[in-house]
Amino acid sequence: MTKIRDLADADLPAVSDIYAHYVTGSLATFDETPPGLREWRDKAAGLAGAGLPFLVAEVDGQVAGYAYLAQYRPKPAYRHTLEDTIYLAPGMTGRGLGRKLLGELITRAGEISARQLIAVIADSGDPASARLHTAFGFEEAGRLKAVGFKQGRWIDTVLLQLDLR
Repeated sequence: MTKIRDLADADLPAVSDIYAHYVTGSLATFDETPPGLREWRDKAAGLAGAGLPFLVAEVDGQVAGYAYLAQYRPKPAYRHTLEDTIYLAPGMTGRGLGRKLLGELITRAGEISARQLIAVIADSGDPASARLHTAFGFEEAGRLKAVGFKQGRWIDTVLLQLDLR
């Protein structure tokens, strides 16, 4: 059984492990060193303090993925523009979990009066994230060429945007 729910502190080790998988083995993130539990606790506390959602997808009692919204940029004028982040545990892709997490993020964004959602996607050759976002109405807003260098290659990022109004 799948459940989308708010993050609990006990979920943070699983969240950390999921992200570490992508940091060390993929181009999906430009981080090169996985953050530790202290950094994850700080991130979760910061998001909660800002009234922003941090969700987990639970499958049969196990954390199978996570998602959160964060302010797109730190300057005050960006306060109504949020960026989404979604990661699924290895072996949990293709089950509709990303769709459930993103759908709930969009609902929550509307509840907190966000105006725009931004997805910043590493263009590493895997179209899954871009397909997920465009299925929800995100449109390409731009491309930043060769802005990341990881695993011996230059990577573009694609910016996708959803107008919530």
